[in-house]
Amino acid sequence: MEILNLEFETERDLYQSYMPFLKQGGIFVKTTDFFDLGTEILLEIVLPDALESAEIKGTICWLTPPGAQNGTPAGIGISFVEDPDNFRNQIEKGIARLLNCSDPTLSM
Repeated sequence: MEILNLEFETERDLYQSYMPFLKQGGIFVKTTDFFDLGTEILLEIVLPDALESAEIKGTICWLTPPGAQNGTPAGIGISFVEDPDNFRNQIEKGIARLLNCSDPTLSM
């Protein structure tokens, strides 16, 4: 299992990476590293203004290769699989005012 550490400085950064259209939620991670779909990932995520990280297990469900259309950054989408601390709700509360925003995100 791969381990990825993520720290979001602002709510806007989190909004741009969050993938609410996935059944249990997910996060897009900018990277040029190569991953396979289905790879299991352990995410250690620090939200804006949080004092400690949370761990979420996920799987890679989305790949954006380098050089994708519209200048979209290369990266991977990770679908949450095990979210024991209900981190998805914490994310959605933190970015609630941005969820209905029409600003583009890193995955859509």
